[in-house]
Amino acid sequence: MSLLITMVVAVAGGWAFMKLHSWRVLRRAAAREAREADELRAQAPATIVPSRHGLVPRAELVLVGTRHSPEAAAALDAARSGDWRPAAAYLTASGADGADGADADRRWARAVPFTDLAVEDDAWLQAWRREQPQNAEAAVLHARALVGVAWEIRTRKRAHQVTREQAAGFHRVLGEAEAAAREAVLIAPADDPNPWVVLLPVARGHSWDNDRVRELWSEITARDPQHWAAHGQALQYWCEKWHGSHAAMHEFIDTAIAAAPVGSLLAPRKLEALWEQYAGSEEAATAYRTAQVSAALDTALADLAAADPGHPGVEHARGWLAFMLGENGRPAEAVAQFQALKHTVPWPWADYHDPLSAFTGDRAAAVLAAPDASNTPDASDASDTSDGQADQLATAG
Repeated sequence: MSLLITMVVAVAGGWAFMKLHSWRVLRRAAAREAREADELRAQAPATIVPSRHGLVPRAELVLVGTRHSPEAAAALDAARSGDWRPAAAYLTASGADGADGADADRRWARAVPFTDLAVEDDAWLQAWRREQPQNAEAAVLHARALVGVAWEIRTRKRAHQVTREQAAGFHRVLGEAEAAAREAVLIAPADDPNPWVVLLPVARGHSWDNDRVRELWSEITARDPQHWAAHGQALQYWCEKWHGSHAAMHEFIDTAIAAAPVGSLLAPRKLEALWEQYAGSEEAATAYRTAQVSAALDTALADLAAADPGHPGVEHARGWLAFMLGENGRPAEAVAQFQALKHTVPWPWADYHDPLSAFTGDRAAAVLAAPDASNTPDASDASDTSDGQADQLATAG
């Protein structure tokens, strides 16, 4: 009997030992698999699935200026086929409240895609001008198209990279643009600033001196003190890489913002000025975290909140806010701007070599840095980057 008990105890003990051993093996295996998963997650690019964060998937994003209203798209298609009349009707439409293009800034913005089209092929515009030589919108559009052609010839390279032939062609066509703009001044109503605004890129390209540009600026602001597009052009003239300096650029935009009512959307132009000063420099990372930038962001946010939703500068403002808020260490606010942008990839990303990758990389960084427990890296979704469903952190700006 004692022998039988001993045998039973031995068997039971062996079974218990094997069970304990198996449990330890399984536990070590599970721990190993967890470590390996952590290592793979650390090695994989951090990604987000945009739809989980109120963002539009990459596959549905479009560059600013490439999506048009049905009316504009139809007029552009007609112009491509040689029929200028729908474009003329669209560009000369106006209303008492300015909602459909009565004010100068809206008229300027409405003409942008038609200017781009005329740079490629102006046959329809030439036909319009022959048929209606005294039409002010056609005259301004002609001058703007010549400016566009001139800059196409020059390219966007630095001056030392532009060939002698390119420079000669640039200045020749820019001279034609100046003559066309001055003709448009005579044709347009006396209070229309847009023909004068065309002269700003002419002034930059032809190196007008500061006093001459100040005289031009007086003509523009006498007609429209807060012309949003004009302020963008003038900011470029006054920046250091053209005909000003960091100090002159900031003085220009600070003066404009101080004189403008809230809602003019001139305040976000300050963010452009800061980018002009620091982009690509070693001090950018720290400069963007300064109190100066924080204050500029607060002012720009208030300006945007007070702006007419139909203002042509809204997307531009949101783009600069999203970018600078991220750089300033305010990712949650940056995410809100990315969400509001919906399908649009605006500046500054529109100027990048690979706009979509830069844009989705920066918005992924903002989401992952935002203080929200749900904003954890979706590393398991890294494979979705190929079909446009996930945003991957950018590796370069």
